[in-house]
Amino acid sequence: MRIHTKRLFFIVMLLFPLLIAADEQAKSRSSASPVTEAGPVLTDFAGNPRTINEFVGDGKWLVVMIWASDCHICNTEVPEYMAFHETHQGKDASVLGISMDGESHQKDAMAFIDRHLVNFPNLIGEVAAVTDLYGRLTGSYLAGTPAFLIYNPSGELAAKQIGAVPVKLIEDFITANAKAANRD
Repeated sequence: MRIHTKRLFFIVMLLFPLLIAADEQAKSRSSASPVTEAGPVLTDFAGNPRTINEFVGDGKWLVVMIWASDCHICNTEVPEYMAFHETHQGKDASVLGISMDGESHQKDAMAFIDRHLVNFPNLIGEVAAVTDLYGRLTGSYLAGTPAFLIYNPSGELAAKQIGAVPVKLIEDFITANAKAANRD
């Protein structure tokens, strides 16, 4: 009898980590952030569900700027990205903003947009939802704002970067990768 008890204990100890992992997966699937097959749901500022997919793959590059209204670097860099959007939107590229301010700080996000007269479209999501989306898209953890995703004209993720990125580097990246694509 004693041997069977030891075996049972041993088997339970081996299975315990698997049971914990299954429980954690179930909890993450039922978390508060709304998730669709395409990832967490973002909304426009009128509350309508939107996705990044609606903005990519139109034959132009898309620069996604993930920002927060209280991010000093975001406040400093957004004018550069507005100028980039204005210069490129009719030709080869555009910008999409994603605020991480969430519903409880939507007024702060709107104040950011109004204060800077942001000229590119913006979506908003909860911190957990945007972080999860970034992770799903890049396989990396979103460690802060600003963060950038760059999609090529075919709609494929071509680059990612967390932290300040001068617009000139993005223009150089687009130019170099457009030339490489044309050579192929």
